[in-house]
Amino acid sequence: MFTDPIFLLALVGVGICLSIWVLEAMKMDESNNIDIKTPSQDKISKIGFALGLVILYRVFINAGDLSIILLLATIISLIIWLTGKFTSNSYLGASGRGWFIPIFLIFVLRTFMYEPYQIPSGSMIPGLKVGDFILVNKHSYGLKLERTGKSFALAKDPKLGDVVVFIPPHKPMPFVKRLIGKPGDKVSYINKKLYLNDKPVPQSYYKTESGIDFYLENFDGKEVTVQHMRSRSSGAPSEWIVPEGMYFAVGDNRDNSNDSRYWGFIPRDNFMGTADYIWMTWECWSCMPSFKRAGSIK
Repeated sequence: MFTDPIFLLALVGVGICLSIWVLEAMKMDESNNIDIKTPSQDKISKIGFALGLVILYRVFINAGDLSIILLLATIISLIIWLTGKFTSNSYLGASGRGWFIPIFLIFVLRTFMYEPYQIPSGSMIPGLKVGDFILVNKHSYGLKLERTGKSFALAKDPKLGDVVVFIPPHKPMPFVKRLIGKPGDKVSYINKKLYLNDKPVPQSYYKTESGIDFYLENFDGKEVTVQHMRSRSSGAPSEWIVPEGMYFAVGDNRDNSNDSRYWGFIPRDNFMGTADYIWMTWECWSCMPSFKRAGSIK
C-alpha cells in the first residue's frame, strides 16, 4: 500500500489540503460563526474529500490495511482539536472534535474488535458461501494495530478447528480457512481423508446431495461439516510437517480450495482473527441482500 505512487500522492495531497485549511481557519475572525466556511476553505474541503476517496480506492485495490489510515486520521483530527483549543479558535476546535470522536470510535471498533469481510469464493462451502458478509473477531489471538505482526497484548495461539482469517505468504489479501495443523504437527491427506500425527481426524458420513458427499469431522470436540465432490479424484497421498511458528489450514470444500496444501504454511503473525458471525448475504449486485443465514459460524 505504501509503495503505491497513486496512494502516496493522494496522501500528500490530503496533507497539503489540511494544512491550507487549518491556515485559513486560523485567519478567520473569532466573530465568524463556526458553521460558516470561506470560499477557499469550501474548495479545499472538496479537493481533500476527492483525494480521500482516491486513498480509500487504492487501499481497496491493494488489499491494504484501513486501520493505519484510521489511526492517521485519528491523530490528525486530535491535533486539529487541540490546536483549536489552545489557540482559542472555536472553528478549529469544533471541527477537530467533530471528526475525532467518530473516527476514533471506528478505529477502535475495526482494529481491536470486529472487521467486516465478504466471502469471495466457495472454498469454505457448506459453512460459508460466496456473498456471505462476516465479522472477523480481531481480538481472538491478541491485539495489534496492523493485520500482520506481533500482538502487543492478550496474545494467544490459534486452536484446531478454528475458522481463521489470515494473510497468506503468497498474496497480500485476507483468506478464510479451517485450521487443521499447529507447529510440529504431521498433516497427511490420503484418499480425501485427513490424518493428524498419523491418526485419522474423526469423520462420519452425513448425507449426499447432487453428487456431493457431506461428512462431519471432529477437531478437539468441535464438529464441522465438510464436503467432497464425487467427480473429483482423490489424488496422490500427501504429507506435511508443520514448522515451528507456522500453521496449516484448508478449506471445508476439500476438492475446490486453494489452501496450505498448495501454497504452504501460515506464519503465526499473519493471523487477523477468527470468522465469528455471518451478518448478511449478498450474492450479486442485482440480488436482494438476505439475512436468512445470519448467525454464528461453526
